[in-house]
Amino acid sequence: MIDFGRFHNLSVIKTVDFGVYLDAGEDIEILLPRKDVPETCEIGDKIDVFLYHDSDERLVATTQKPLAVVGQIALLTVKSVTKVGAFLDWGLPRDLFVPFREQQNKMIAGHSYAVYVYIDEKSNRIAASSRVDGFLKDLYHGFEEAQEVELIIVGSTPLGYKAIIDNRWIGILYHSEIFYELETGTAIRGFIKKIREDNKIDLSLHAPGYRKVDNVAMEILEQFKKFQDNIEINDKSSPELIYQLFGVSKKTFKRAIGLLYKQKLITIDDDGVHVI
Repeated sequence: MIDFGRFHNLSVIKTVDFGVYLDAGEDIEILLPRKDVPETCEIGDKIDVFLYHDSDERLVATTQKPLAVVGQIALLTVKSVTKVGAFLDWGLPRDLFVPFREQQNKMIAGHSYAVYVYIDEKSNRIAASSRVDGFLKDLYHGFEEAQEVELIIVGSTPLGYKAIIDNRWIGILYHSEIFYELETGTAIRGFIKKIREDNKIDLSLHAPGYRKVDNVAMEILEQFKKFQDNIEINDKSSPELIYQLFGVSKKTFKRAIGLLYKQKLITIDDDGVHVI
């Protein structure tokens, strides 16, 4: 049986008034409703489609893209809460179901939660769970330290901000890495800072090590050129001011201007840094 909850590239084998049928193998035909059929579609064409069950529990195809597929993590908003569970908006006509047993905390309509999308073994339907950590124990993340990744902020803790990594893992950005507030739902670029023995991941907004210094040093140099000596700042300036102006920690700033100084691109004196 072809996997549902994922994308497939299927061939058109039949056209009808209400759509086209796609070949899913093993003599299985799946309907792609007329509203999703490309204008120039013909028999034999291949179409990228997502497979899921509609409100009548029929397996159907769609060219619409859900916000997450089976095996992914996403930040989704609750549309409604009923006696059986919560229903999330995931970009498709049929909302994504979260059973009460799979809610880390009781979900509230209008609030957003990080959830893992999976196939429920009892119902054989696509569902979601906010008990994300329980699913990650059995998965392989495949990340490497210093790897660049896409992050979505999903909440804060006393240590920092929790973030979804490339829609497939959860990591943390420590407060020591940032000096401004990040709102839930913010999408930003980041880097894998450290992978711990328990497979938990520390994140950074900047590339680790010398690669980070090289990149940041050039950005800082450009910023100093724009200032045109109209600002007094050096390695004794406050971490908050440095982050406000350059978006980096004081430690990274000091290493960066040290590199620029060695390359004789700047001078450093009592009244600040100056571009040569």
